[in-house]
Amino acid sequence: MPFVESFPPRPSDEPDPTETIEVPSADGDREPAAAAAYALIVASGPRRGLHWAIGEGLQAGRSPDADIFLDDVTVSRHHAEFGVEGGVLVVRDLGSTNGTYVNGVRSDESVLDVGDQVIIGRFHLIVAADS
Repeated sequence: MPFVESFPPRPSDEPDPTETIEVPSADGDREPAAAAAYALIVASGPRRGLHWAIGEGLQAGRSPDADIFLDDVTVSRHHAEFGVEGGVLVVRDLGSTNGTYVNGVRSDESVLDVGDQVIIGRFHLIVAADS
């Protein structure tokens, strides 16, 4: 008789492999941020846990040349770009097929703040303060 594992699985002695990412809350009274003051963290999706500091700007997409390489068919080759303009973090969709979502709303261009959520294909990115 083949072995069939019960669902849900029984608790084990192994540590939980998942990781909780703490994101600081946004402070509405803060000064404009410097170019390297933001980071993007993959909270869920195939590249979960990876992060990138946003300097002058980064392009996200399925192209191997993208600064943020998101290898999945739900992501366009040149999907979106992130940049700091006048101390404000901005995301701009580059005409992607499936769109770029900010806090659950499809957006061609949005100003981002710490704690905002950006969805690109199957990738769920969180904006964080870069330290």
